[in-house]
Amino acid sequence: MQFGIFTIGDITRDPVNHTAPSENERIKNTVEIAKHAEEVGFDVFATGQHHNPPFVAPGNPPTLLAYLAAQTERIILSTAVTLITTMDPVRLAEDYAYLQHLADGRVDLALGRGNTGPVYPWFGRDIREGISLAVENYNLLYRLWREDVINWQGKYRTPLQGFTATPRPLDGVAPFVWHGSIRSPEIAEQAAYYGDGFFHNNIFWTKDHVIRMVNLYRERYEYYGHGRADEAFVALGGQVFMRKNSQDAVNEFRPYFNNAPVYGHGPSLEQYQSMTPLTVGSPQEVIDRTLEFREWVGDYQRQMFLIDHAGLPQKAVLEQLDMWGEVLPVLRAEFDSLRPAHVPDGSTHEFLVARDRAGKAPIAGGGPGSQAFADRQERTERDSK
Repeated sequence: MQFGIFTIGDITRDPVNHTAPSENERIKNTVEIAKHAEEVGFDVFATGQHHNPPFVAPGNPPTLLAYLAAQTERIILSTAVTLITTMDPVRLAEDYAYLQHLADGRVDLALGRGNTGPVYPWFGRDIREGISLAVENYNLLYRLWREDVINWQGKYRTPLQGFTATPRPLDGVAPFVWHGSIRSPEIAEQAAYYGDGFFHNNIFWTKDHVIRMVNLYRERYEYYGHGRADEAFVALGGQVFMRKNSQDAVNEFRPYFNNAPVYGHGPSLEQYQSMTPLTVGSPQEVIDRTLEFREWVGDYQRQMFLIDHAGLPQKAVLEQLDMWGEVLPVLRAEFDSLRPAHVPDGSTHEFLVARDRAGKAPIAGGGPGSQAFADRQERTERDSK
C-alpha cells in the first residue's frame, strides 16, 4: 500500500491571522512539504496543475517534480492531475519521459480533465468536448510512449507522420498512468480499457458514489482481461487534519474549513465528515477512518491525502507531517496484513519493468482469453455473414 500527499497549490488567506503567503513563499513551502513528506515516510508526493489564480500549482508539473527529483531519493513524484484535455499529448510524452529519466523512474501521473472550466478556451478547446478530448489525447500519448515511429491522425491536433517522441521512456517502459475522475464513468472505462490505474479523488463525494465508480472500473478491468476485478489498480483521495486531542483538531481546523474556497460556506464540518472522507480528529480516529475505506472499495493500492489547503499555515502543515510519521507505519502494516497475496501492491518503475519483461503488460482493449476479445471476434463473425 502506498500513501501520499497532494497539493493543489492554492494561495488562500489564513482566516485566523488574516495573512496569505506570497507566490514565492507558497512555491518554496511546497518544496519543503514534499521533502519533509519523504522524511516522515510517505511514498508519493503529487502536485496539481493550474493556470489561474489563486493557484500556483505549476502549469507545467514536471518543472516542480524535476526540481524535487534532484533533492529526494525515494519518494514517487506524481501529479494530482495532468490536464490531458488541454495539453498537447506530444509535449506530455516528451516532458514526462524526460522527467522519468531524471528521477530514475520515480514518476507516474494522474490524467484528468480538471475542474476549472475557463482553462478550455485559454488553450483553444471546448469544454463540451472534454470526454472525447480525454479519450483521443490519451490514445495518442499511449502510442507515443510505446511506438518508436508513429503515424497518426485525429480530430484535435495536426497529424503526425513518421514521428518519434524523445527521449524514449526509461528502460522502454512508460510511466504508470492513473486516470482521475470524480463523476465520469467514461473515464473509469478508459482506465480499464488500457489496464491503467483509476484514481477516484473522492474528497467531495459520498461513500455510495465512490463504491459505484470503483466497482465499474473493476468490472471492466476484468472484462478486458487484465486480471481479476480485485487486482485492478485503485487510488483514493482524502483530506485529514489531526491533533493528539480530537476536539483540539476540530476547534483548530473549523475556521479553515468554513472559509475554504472549495467547500466552505456549505454543509457544516460535522456534516461533511459524515458524508465524505474528510477526517478531523486524533491519530487513532484517522487510522480507524482510513482503514474503513477498504470496506468501501476492497483492497487498493494508493491513498492520497490533501493536507495543505485552505490557508493552513506552513507550521501546522509540517506538524501534520510529523504526526503522520507515527500514523503511517500503523496504517501500512494493517493494510498489508489484510491484502491477499494475489492482489498487487502499488506500482513502481521496478514493478513495471519486471511485468514488461515477463510479457504480462496489459493489452489495450483486451487480448486473447479476455471476454472483450471474444466479444470482438463474435461481432466480426456476425458482421461477415
